Amino acid sequence: MVADLILNTFDWVPEAPRGYVRDLRVRWALEEAGLPYTVRGVSFKERDAAHFAHQPFGQVPWITDGDISVFESGAILMHLAGRSDKLMPGDARGRAEVTEWVFAALNSVEMASLPWAILVFSEESRESSAWEKLNGFLRLRLGHMESVLTRREWLAGEFSVADILMADVLRLVDRFDGLADYPACHAYVARATARPAFQKARADQIAHFAAADAACA
Repeated sequence: MVADLILNTFDWVPEAPRGYVRDLRVRWALEEAGLPYTVRGVSFKERDAAHFAHQPFGQVPWITDGDISVFESGAILMHLAGRSDKLMPGDARGRAEVTEWVFAALNSVEMASLPWAILVFSEESRESSAWEKLNGFLRLRLGHMESVLTRREWLAGEFSVADILMADVLRLVDRFDGLADYPACHAYVARATARPAFQKARADQIAHFAAADAACA
C-alpha cells in the first residue's frame, strides 16, 4: 500500500511571497507526477517544537511519506522523483544528468539569484558595492545558463525535477525583470510555467494562503 503524502507548509504568509513560497516546487512535482497528496498548514507566526523537529530552521516545506519526513525542497523533489518516472528517468545516465542539474540549480544559480532578489526587494541602491558585486555574480551565472538553454528545451532531455527547480529559481529573477538580457532563460521560464501542473500548483498555493486572510486579519 502506498503511504499518504502530506505536504506541510505555512497556514498563511503576507502577500508579497505568495506564488513564490517553496512549497510550490513540491506541489508542482506532485501534480506533474500525478501523486495523491494532502496539504497541512502549520503556523506562520508561532513555530513550535514539532515544527522544528521536522524542519530544523523553522522553514517550509517538508513532506511526510508514511513514517519518513523530508525537508528542503531539493531533497523533497529527489525523494518524489523516486516515486515517478515523470520526474526522473529510469536509466543511470539519465538519473545522473538530472541529479547534476538539480544541484546546479540549487548551488550554482540560486546562490546567486536569491541574494540578488533580496537586494532588489529591499530597494538597495544600484550604486552600492553590494549590488554591483551580486549583480555581476548573477549575470555571470545567467550567461552560462543562457548558453545552455539556447541549445535545449529541457535540461536533461525530457522535463524532470531539474527543470522544476531551475525554472523556479529563474522565475524569481524574472519577477524583477532580471532575465531581460537573457532571452533563452526567459523563454525557458515561460515554457515551464505554461505547464498545467505549474498553473495548478501556483493557483492552489495562492488559494491556500488567501483562505487564511480572514483569520489573520
